[in-house]
Amino acid sequence: MAEPLIELKDIYKIYQMGTEEVRANDGITLTIDRGEFVAIVGKSGSGKSTLMNIIGALDVPTSGSYLLGGEDVDQMSDDQLAEIRNRMIGFIFQQYNLLPKSNLLENVELPLLYAKLPKEERQERAMQSLERVGLAEKWKNHPGQLSGGQQQRVSIARALAGNPSLILADEPTGALDSKTSRDVLDFLKELNNEGNTIVMITHDSSVAKEARRVVRIHDGKINFNGDVNDYAAIIQAGN
Repeated sequence: MAEPLIELKDIYKIYQMGTEEVRANDGITLTIDRGEFVAIVGKSGSGKSTLMNIIGALDVPTSGSYLLGGEDVDQMSDDQLAEIRNRMIGFIFQQYNLLPKSNLLENVELPLLYAKLPKEERQERAMQSLERVGLAEKWKNHPGQLSGGQQQRVSIARALAGNPSLILADEPTGALDSKTSRDVLDFLKELNNEGNTIVMITHDSSVAKEARRVVRIHDGKINFNGDVNDYAAIIQAGN
């Protein structure tokens, strides 16, 4: 039996823009099981980034319920959100978000530092993560000494270091050329094959088709949720 990791039910995120009410998320219900690789795709302004912030415990919905690994996230305080982010979620960002004055080991250690792990354990786990992405020998380097693809691999190593339940990738290939994008997507697939749960946010349908399941957002609502092959057929038909 598949075990749900993410359970969103009737999620609304409503903003007041002057006299206008904007429903960035408009009644979203979605379940993602452990071990899935799901792409959430949508154009700019579709509500996908708002949904990512809720899934990533960076924000809470106006109404609705969100369970992450069975824990009720939708009513958490800022401190509780920070704790569950650090404990359960590994983030991969489009712009890497690496600290330029810190070396690679120190960058990968960062979530473990927040988790208050002992220094020796932090360094050991960070080095293992760098090894996993093929950059252990460059641990003394700073981000500015690396290519864009290498910096994204450091970002992936940092996401993996805390052994998270969920890897949340926000436009992970957005700043990369096509060859390097291919390498990063292949690595995400490899991580998924090893059992990691991956949710990838993208505006690009060709990138979304690298996942196993696609959820498409339009005007704050889900208008497609299904197998990647069905999504590819819809895109080919021009829908």
